[in-house]
Amino acid sequence: MERLEIRPLTARSVVLSTLLGVHPPRLPARYLVRVGDLFGIAEGTIRVALSRMVNSGDLVQSGGSYALTERLLERQARQDESRLPPALPWDGTWEIAVITAERRPAADRAALRQAMSALRLAELREGTWLRPFNLTRPRPEIVVRQCTFLRGRPEEEPAALAAALWGLDAWASKARDLSTALTEATAIAERFTLAAALLRHLVNDPLLPEELLPPGWPGPALRTQYEHFEREFEQLLTEHVLS
Repeated sequence: MERLEIRPLTARSVVLSTLLGVHPPRLPARYLVRVGDLFGIAEGTIRVALSRMVNSGDLVQSGGSYALTERLLERQARQDESRLPPALPWDGTWEIAVITAERRPAADRAALRQAMSALRLAELREGTWLRPFNLTRPRPEIVVRQCTFLRGRPEEEPAALAAALWGLDAWASKARDLSTALTEATAIAERFTLAAALLRHLVNDPLLPEELLPPGWPGPALRTQYEHFEREFEQLLTEHVLS
């Protein structure tokens, strides 16, 4: 688990992963307490975690139920996107974002980097981001305000450029390790922890066109494996939490 950089199972991670996995992301406190019980986490520990998550802006509480805040709703949307295939057939062109705004405050620069990552753009060099044009998603205002977008084609081999920009071999290697670990795990707590790590890894899948991916790319199989776990966990919730 350490080799895979798996985060330890905590009350916060159980609550957060559970809410990120349900639609709409809102559950009564008593259900979240029951989820914690599945992993041997005491009711008091879950309730303390809920209170702290409200205070830190992760959750909002209303009428005895807890829901994700806007920031985490964006994270859920990105997780959902990571589980879907690219939306556009690829025509060989790339979208290129060039930062043209001047005198940007540090907060705007940091927000832009975060937004570019969420858009699955990679930084070619300072001020220039790009990716194959095979995804449809809205560009947030922070991006539109600071960047000019262009379309073009690289003169070098595009697959080699993609491999360098996204470190595809390293991503694939970790994906296979996570897949093997989840396949071999039997205890629900371990499977839950590994599945959450697998989903975080999927969020970093650049969702490139098939033409640019190395042979045997594990992305589709990893998404299928997570869907199987999700159905398993939904059944567990139905039988032990929501009944």
